[in-house]
Amino acid sequence: MLGKVLEFFKNLPPKKCAQCGKEIEEQHECYGNVCEDCLGAAYHR
Repeated sequence: MLGKVLEFFKNLPPKKCAQCGKEIEEQHECYGNVCEDCLGAAYHR
């Protein structure tokens, strides 16, 4: 059973930033959908 769950997460496609479309380097099952660059831009402008 655990093997099937792990296989599911391994096969998820890479996440892409909702703002710029850049591939996000983080865990695919994470809830975030904006890359660090866009998050930084939002907080530093």
